[in-house]
Amino acid sequence: MMVLCFLGRALPRVRHSHSSLGRQLCSASTNKPVLTLFTKKPCPLCDEAKEVLEPYKRRFILQEVDITLPENLAWYDKYKYDIPVFHLNGKFLMKHRVDVQKFEDRLRKLELQSQGNQ
Repeated sequence: MMVLCFLGRALPRVRHSHSSLGRQLCSASTNKPVLTLFTKKPCPLCDEAKEVLEPYKRRFILQEVDITLPENLAWYDKYKYDIPVFHLNGKFLMKHRVDVQKFEDRLRKLELQSQGNQ
């Protein structure tokens, strides 16, 4: 699994064997929502989706899960015909293509909740 923490600057990709570890490392210091991308190589639709999400990258943490890795067999079985698949903070959000309106709405809702909890 690859974890990319978008914090307004370029960061190296960090490999973690457990998805929750990567999410905890990034979100603990930022309080940003975690967008999980279930992917595999090659995945042109995944590359396209990441380009669409580029303008929002400072507002979330992107966690990439390679479904072809042995530890991700359950995700492979579930999503092998559907990538890219996105979860936002652990909940299914969308698949195949980015629904920008749906993404913006859910992201804004999470940001407002986070502000209310501070």
